[in-house]
Amino acid sequence: MSIGIVVFPGSNCDRDVHWALSGCLGLPCRYLWHEERDLSGLDALVLPGGFSYGDYLRCGAIARFAPVLEEVGPFVERGGRVLGICNGFQVLTEMGLLPGALTRNRSLHFICQDVELEVVSHRSAWLGGCRSGQTLTLPVAHGEGRYQCDADTLRRLEDSDGIALRYRQPLNGSVGDVAGITNAAGTVLGLMPHPERACDPQTGGLDGRRLLDSLLG
Repeated sequence: MSIGIVVFPGSNCDRDVHWALSGCLGLPCRYLWHEERDLSGLDALVLPGGFSYGDYLRCGAIARFAPVLEEVGPFVERGGRVLGICNGFQVLTEMGLLPGALTRNRSLHFICQDVELEVVSHRSAWLGGCRSGQTLTLPVAHGEGRYQCDADTLRRLEDSDGIALRYRQPLNGSVGDVAGITNAAGTVLGLMPHPERACDPQTGGLDGRRLLDSLLG
């Protein structure tokens, strides 16, 4: 298992992801600069949090055109797994790999705290180490994490088991308190919480390992 960590100008959680994967879990990984196109030898990709391209226009709107992301669609079609964390989730929705959009928090304030999450579905391999109804505690840090979609899209997500995580308590105004969703195949997971910040016992909880450990299976 080898993992690529995409780095855009403005990314600021790429090193956190690298430490969680390599330093905490011992998984081989390498950085992928946004201008690269070579995904050979990789089994999974992580789009980390941060402020890709300064979040100009809107979060993820410019990153979706990065050369490296032109290769992500075929990578997913070949069965590759993709994890989008925070800004990475925003990028995945801008690319159309996941439905909906992430907008300003209802409060218009940046939210930075630990939150309790309900595992709604463990269908995705990314959540294979969890069980439905399980509670995970992960940190969030976002100003634009309010998940939005129309009623038909939300119904399709619910009917297809595509909602992976919900906030236990209303947080940012997300429709249905959605915190993370997957594609139909379960290979692509986007979530606003940061599992990479909950992998090192010296910095807090370890619930993030339940997601990232799935790469070891």
